[in-house]
Amino acid sequence: MNEEKNTSLYSEDLAAIPQEKRTWNTWNYAALWISMSLCIPTYMLASSLIQGGMNWWQAILTIFLGNSVVLIPMILNGHAGAKYGIPFPVFARASFGVRGANIPAMLRAIVACGWFGIQTWIGGFALFQMIKVWFPAFGMLPQIFPDSFGLQTGPAITFILFWLLNMFVVYLGVDSIKKLLVFKAFFLPVAALALLFWAINAGHGLGPILSQPSKFTTNAEFWNFFFPGLTGMVGFWATLSLNIPDFTRYAKSQKAQIAGQAIGLPTSMTFFSFIGVVVTSATFIIYGETIWDPLVLAGKFESKLLVSIAMISVTISTLATNIAANIISPANDFANLSPSKINFRLGGYITGVIGILIFPWKLIADPSGYIFTWLIAYSSLLGPVGGIMIADYYFVRRKNLVAADLYSHSGIYKYKNGFNYIAILALLLGIVPNIPGFLIAIKVMPADAVPEIIGHLYNYAWFVGFVVSFAVYLLFSPKYENV
Repeated sequence: MNEEKNTSLYSEDLAAIPQEKRTWNTWNYAALWISMSLCIPTYMLASSLIQGGMNWWQAILTIFLGNSVVLIPMILNGHAGAKYGIPFPVFARASFGVRGANIPAMLRAIVACGWFGIQTWIGGFALFQMIKVWFPAFGMLPQIFPDSFGLQTGPAITFILFWLLNMFVVYLGVDSIKKLLVFKAFFLPVAALALLFWAINAGHGLGPILSQPSKFTTNAEFWNFFFPGLTGMVGFWATLSLNIPDFTRYAKSQKAQIAGQAIGLPTSMTFFSFIGVVVTSATFIIYGETIWDPLVLAGKFESKLLVSIAMISVTISTLATNIAANIISPANDFANLSPSKINFRLGGYITGVIGILIFPWKLIADPSGYIFTWLIAYSSLLGPVGGIMIADYYFVRRKNLVAADLYSHSGIYKYKNGFNYIAILALLLGIVPNIPGFLIAIKVMPADAVPEIIGHLYNYAWFVGFVVSFAVYLLFSPKYENV
């Protein structure tokens, strides 16, 4: 192995996993998805659709369809990881170039930083709810942040405390999280079922809960919410649909990663979402208002001990999810920038800092911000990347890569100075159609500034970006028969 490979493109974290160390079977992947799906943001995903106006079956169908759609690129991109044992940043070098791969890696990493911030806010807010139950004055501390921050003092303190706990786990290393993942795998399903039975009992049975009607009065109103909602559901796992090779590189076989993901992803997401839908619908019957945030709901329980147990459990399971889903992958992505200088620990610290700067409390302040500002916005960036990678791997290279050249500046993936400009062009052209709609969504541009059809493309952001970038890349790329 030459010096160039050692210092600029190669590290132990990015190296291909040898065949004898690929030990994950079908049930490992099913368990991975069950663990990652059982989290508070999944619950909030479903309840946000109810809050937005859907009835129970419309919300569940939207979630099932979205996860069935995103399963396709998940399995397709997972193929390269299972075949060559390589992580996502290295796989991206085949289509973007050995230097250009930093572009999709950074896009994916920034999104992961956002998710890290959101999960950290959820864990911190759980701590706040628990402390406030025992010491009510903690919820009435003097305001120290400007109103524009939208941040109260008490939640800010617990957010920082929980953030420091996450950074301490990063310092200790990933192995320290294994016991928490085991705790979560056993406890969270039990807690979710307990919440479901509470809702059914307090809501006088499933009948009154599931009979809650849709708030849409016309078909047009429903479709105008459904398509952005579907895009948001796809966007929820758009990150993992790119970096799934980070996990499938450990697969025993292609069958293991395909079957495991097909069994684990749509089923667990739909099941846990159903609990979110039922509980959120029940809150209207019980409290006379729709409460979409489970932490706010738990804060309404009368028993201090019950609230404390629930919030401690949420905190521990959120910590486990955060490290597993939102630290490992961006740490690899940042390491890809400079393998000799950035290791897992430093990559984790970088993720943590950006996670604060993204203002996560604003992203999940209301359902519209969660779906329209966060999920759809980043899907408009990641959809094009997915389109390019799939077009290159399946249609340009016919699933054949020269593994050694992925770690070399002088191999076939050097393109021009390490950048594949066709991929960069395809990426930009896939992003551009969604920019007007995004600017309208965040109220930077008035809705009548562009033709209505242009603004509405944003409702299908992931799909638009995927198709445009896929087509452009396929149109301009040469075909390779053997590489």
